[in-house]
Amino acid sequence: MATQTNPDVLVGILRDTVVALVRRDGPDLSARQLGVFLTVYLTDGPHTVRGLAAELNVSKPAITRALDRLGELDLARRKVDPMDRRSVLVQRTLKGAGFLRDMRSIMAGAEQAARENPPTTEAGDASSPRKVG
Repeated sequence: MATQTNPDVLVGILRDTVVALVRRDGPDLSARQLGVFLTVYLTDGPHTVRGLAAELNVSKPAITRALDRLGELDLARRKVDPMDRRSVLVQRTLKGAGFLRDMRSIMAGAEQAARENPPTTEAGDASSPRKVG
């Protein structure tokens, strides 16, 4: 039986995760870069620029820019497809796998904090800040 999670709890976990990623030493990814990164690492490949653009419903140039940044950070790399030299494959890296592992750990901590300190405010009530543990 699946359990329902309060949307405020999920948003709090996302916020705590993003804040922890921003505060730590290491790469700071935009939402688009993070979306591309997570798609590459959490879905089966092979991944191409065209395929990522279609899956995320954004332009190929937007995917290219995101991959440029992920490549600079060694979180993903591009390689010419040996079967079709016109196509470029997006590959995972060891550093990217480590970043994903760190992100999972941060999210697990944020989830645990949310379980220990559930939000007590009404949805959208900005006057009462969420307690962060």
